[in-house]
Amino acid sequence: MVSDDLAWCADAGHLAPTLQAALDDWARTEPLLRLLATDLEHGVIPRDRFHERKADAPLPRAYQWADGSAYVNHVELVRKARRAEMPESFWTDPLMYQGGSDEMLAPRDPIPLADEAWGCDLEAEIVIVTDDVPRGVSREDALDHIKLVGLVNDVSLRNLIPAELGKGFGFVQSKPASALSPVFATPDALGDAWADGRLSGVLNVDLNGQPFGRADAGVDMTFDFGTLVAHLAKTRNLGAGSIIGSGTVSNRDADGGPGRPVDRGGKGYSCLAEVRTVETILDGAAATPFLKAGDTVRIWMEDVRGRSIFGAIEQTVSAA
Repeated sequence: MVSDDLAWCADAGHLAPTLQAALDDWARTEPLLRLLATDLEHGVIPRDRFHERKADAPLPRAYQWADGSAYVNHVELVRKARRAEMPESFWTDPLMYQGGSDEMLAPRDPIPLADEAWGCDLEAEIVIVTDDVPRGVSREDALDHIKLVGLVNDVSLRNLIPAELGKGFGFVQSKPASALSPVFATPDALGDAWADGRLSGVLNVDLNGQPFGRADAGVDMTFDFGTLVAHLAKTRNLGAGSIIGSGTVSNRDADGGPGRPVDRGGKGYSCLAEVRTVETILDGAAATPFLKAGDTVRIWMEDVRGRSIFGAIEQTVSAA
């Protein structure tokens, strides 16, 4: 259990040995964890300094990891980069893929990259975690099954994607392990920032120490998380501990066109594919390279007081 300011932590092992175990029995553990959180905030129980750099992923192995396409602006731009038409149905029916959940990287783990020609890209996103969700759940009822909120870097190997999709069977090799934020928070702990299945606030992305993305996660979100959960559960039950991603957070520019880079007064981007597409639209060719060994990505969000909410994902690309 971590304090709201991420300064302190307390052992919760007497309530549940792991976060997954807590989610498996959430009706029992949730009120007990809340009491522990209150005691931690008041400093009336043994506590230790929380060092987020040493934290593992909250769910290092998950029963399910599915990533949606809540920000259709991003989907439209990336498809333009592949010269692929975007059906109108994408604005009304979410895209979603099933990722690998047997290895969720820690927030400070390196991004392993065996070949820079694969086109390694970051993707900064919001994620939610559910309890058990029944098949056929409505969008409204799905919101009640969202128990935790956090961040993910959903790494993509862009140059492997076209050939894989060309097979008509979806992503596999082009989607390596993703990294989770050090801390997940309950929706109510987010206050007014969480409303109607959306998390508002700036999703900060720095690339090699420079501002790269400052998009607002609550803006231009076509599909809220209730809709994404209901979409995934249309034909099957979802097990407790299912992680569902928003897709890359993406904002349009104030004039309705593609977003501008931060250094041009815009909100920037949450992935490299998007800026490369915008560069092609504005300048005729992509100038920003994909990630290479030694590049560092940092992803985090802050509350209204400027405090980090989930801690930071900070990864350096490593030649695998």
